[in-house]
Amino acid sequence: MAKKETDKEQQSKPKEQSKSTTVKLSKEEIMGGIKNLTVIELSELVKDLETEFGVSAVQSVTQVVASAGSQSTQQQAAEEEKTSFTVILSSTGDKKIQVIKEIRSFTNLGLKEAKDLVDGAPKTVKENASKEEAEEMKKKLEAVGAVVEIK
Repeated sequence: MAKKETDKEQQSKPKEQSKSTTVKLSKEEIMGGIKNLTVIELSELVKDLETEFGVSAVQSVTQVVASAGSQSTQQQAAEEEKTSFTVILSSTGDKKIQVIKEIRSFTNLGLKEAKDLVDGAPKTVKENASKEEAEEMKKKLEAVGAVVEIK
């Protein structure tokens, strides 16, 4: 019987000691422990943390969701950045002949086709152009008085 009592005392002593000693856990150890929790245990842990530290997880979650939403929007914008552009001649301006010459220099159009394109403005000058090529075309056409859009 004495042995059983000492076993019980030894079992109760480590529990008492564990309450009084503080163990420093790394973030990885904490995350590992949280990963092993069930949803119900995790919910209880959140409630206990809220009461212990006087905070509300609802505010934090809304802020996290809002920041994650803005990050995903930025990522989508970066992914959707266009690689091909369409150059559109909106109007020719006063220097129609110079505009025709510039159109011919960018395209393989003959004189009549380039003149018809310029006369029929707004028309598409070039499709699937690179950003640099589209900017260069716009710059040169605007230099001779044309109004150009890039889409």
